[in-house]
Amino acid sequence: MLLIYNDVSLNTGGLLDTGASVNVLPHEIGLELGLNWDEHNTEVILTGNLAQFQAKGVILSAQIEGFDSVTLVFAWTQAQNIPLLLGRVNFFQAFDVCFYGSQLIFEVALSSTKFKLQ
Repeated sequence: MLLIYNDVSLNTGGLLDTGASVNVLPHEIGLELGLNWDEHNTEVILTGNLAQFQAKGVILSAQIEGFDSVTLVFAWTQAQNIPLLLGRVNFFQAFDVCFYGSQLIFEVALSSTKFKLQ
């Protein structure tokens, strides 16, 4: 995945986390992208293992190979040595992900708006 902030881009990997409420950006990746902690003032409250760390909301462009770039919102945490997490807000809103556990693979597709009449 290619993350883009202003004119800086960084090729990185991430973990799909169906249990994560939000996308989580590790502190060191934010610094590599040129983010300045003091310039971001939207505080985000994290839970679980990351609850002890301060986090701020940031908006980045992201491009996954084969797809157009999308806007992703991240909780940029001060936690060190954690993976980039892709969670329900808003990775799983931008993409449909199908897991095929027996085959140990998953498939990613751009989310399509679906309407259901009741």
